[in-house]
Amino acid sequence: MRIKAVGSIFLLASALLSCTPDEQPDYTPTAYDLKIPKGFPAMEIPDDNPMTVEGIELGRMLYYDSILDQNQSRACATCHVQEHSFTSVPDVLPHVNLGWSYNWLWKGDVQGSLEDIMEFEVQHFFFTNLDNLKSDAAYLGLFKKAFGTDEITYQHIEMALAQFLRTLNSGNAKFDKVQRGEAQFTNQENLGFELFFTERGDCFHCHATAFFTDGQLHNNALDTDPDPGHFDISGDPLDFGKYKSPTLRNIEYTAPYMHDGRFATLEEVVNFYSEGLQPSPTVDPLMKQLSNGGVQLSEDEKAALVAFLKTLSDEEFVQNPEFSRNTQ
Repeated sequence: MRIKAVGSIFLLASALLSCTPDEQPDYTPTAYDLKIPKGFPAMEIPDDNPMTVEGIELGRMLYYDSILDQNQSRACATCHVQEHSFTSVPDVLPHVNLGWSYNWLWKGDVQGSLEDIMEFEVQHFFFTNLDNLKSDAAYLGLFKKAFGTDEITYQHIEMALAQFLRTLNSGNAKFDKVQRGEAQFTNQENLGFELFFTERGDCFHCHATAFFTDGQLHNNALDTDPDPGHFDISGDPLDFGKYKSPTLRNIEYTAPYMHDGRFATLEEVVNFYSEGLQPSPTVDPLMKQLSNGGVQLSEDEKAALVAFLKTLSDEEFVQNPEFSRNTQ
């Protein structure tokens, strides 16, 4: 699948959607100008699924509609709740900044694009019954507007959901405002920042970059006898106990923490990394203080680190009406 950076997607989509008088299209979707948060890299978008206003609106409708589910008993938004940064329970990772992801789900069950993970969700999680959508006149019209045909297919469902999810971008927390010179850290937050991005706190190896995750799979020393993790997918013993590093953006809103929800608060998480690490054969080498049980922070340092983590909270993101259920 060929892809291009979003910087050129708007022009590309406009070109694709334009035509000569002799080549009138059956539909005229509106190219969507995706705004990338300052400091983020360009987003790569498939050539065959350019973002359009109509495609995104269809995806948004589908995201909140239990019609996707074979039994019509749950929707994407049942578990991915906006006020919690589009998560809700431990086994559900947040839907935030997904346009840059390639490892999906805690265990790395799927690798690839948003369209690839949506294929998994639509066809192998929801087991979507296309007849439910085909019998809905409103959806027939929405698919016509988005894709130029009222033929409803799995591929078009997946493409629409991917378009909507590429809009769920969070990059306006206090941390971002500080980076842009629009705000200042408190002394405590600044200490937490220094701890986070140095070996003293040792957080940045897995949670650096604009996304506060490396998107990789790690055994982070939770247990001496860890859960299987990615081993369940790969069958490779070296993958035992490895789980995806979650983003720390909006971490204040996403409790409980870890793949099994064992920690109820950020304070418990920091305590674990400070003095609770457990050895096992596949612990990631990045856990450099394993032999000491952790980085051994003082109480003041722990409080500072928690204060810094809360600067990653983007209140605008969790309240943005463009991401909410369309009630019109």
